[in-house]
Amino acid sequence: MTATPSTGRRLARTAVGLGVFTIVYNVIEGVVAVAAGVMAGAVSLVGFGLDSGIEVISAIVVVVRLAAEVRGGEPDERKEKLALRAVAVTFFLLATYLIVEGVHDLLVGGRPETSVVGIVLTALSIVIMPTLAAIKRRVGIRMGSALVIADAAETRLCAVLSVTTFLALLAYLLLGWTWLDAVAGFVIAVFAIMEGREAWEGELVESSEEEH
Repeated sequence: MTATPSTGRRLARTAVGLGVFTIVYNVIEGVVAVAAGVMAGAVSLVGFGLDSGIEVISAIVVVVRLAAEVRGGEPDERKEKLALRAVAVTFFLLATYLIVEGVHDLLVGGRPETSVVGIVLTALSIVIMPTLAAIKRRVGIRMGSALVIADAAETRLCAVLSVTTFLALLAYLLLGWTWLDAVAGFVIAVFAIMEGREAWEGELVESSEEEH
C-alpha cells in the first residue's frame, strides 16, 4: 500500500535518522577493524572494515537522496536508479577485494595473528547490525523505496560479515586454522555479488513487495 505524502515524509525522516546512525557507527567500526586487521594480518577483518566504509557510502547516498523528500520534494525515479546502481557497485568492489586478497593469502600461506579487538568488535556488530538491517528493511518496504531496501541489504551483508569474520577469528584463536580467514572472505564475496546484482537490476524492491 502506498504511503500518504505526510506518512512518506515521516518515513523518510526515519530512514535519514537510521542512515546517520549507520554512518557514525560504521566510521568508528571501520577505522578500528582495518587498523586491527592490518596489525593482525587478517584479510577477513580488513574486509570487514572496508565493508563498514562501503556501508558509509551507501548510507550517505540514501541520506542525500531522502533529504529532498523530507523537505517535501517528489522522488526522482531516474536519480533513485542511479543511486541504487552506485550502491550496487560498492558490493562488487568489496567482493573483488575479498577474492583477490583471499587467493593471495592462500597462495603465499599468510598466517594472521590473533585479534582480540577484532573478536570483540565483530561480536558487537553481530548484535547491532541485524537489528538495524531489519528496521531499515521495514521502513524501506513501507516507503516502497528500492534505495532504502538496498541499503538494508548492505547492512544485512555487514551482519553476515560479522558472523563469518567472528567465527574465522575465533577458529584461528582456538584451533589455529589459518585458511579459514580466506574462506570466510570468499563466503562474504559470494553474498556481496548476489546482493550487488539484485541492487543493480532493482530486484530488491520487487522481492520485498512480494513478502509484504
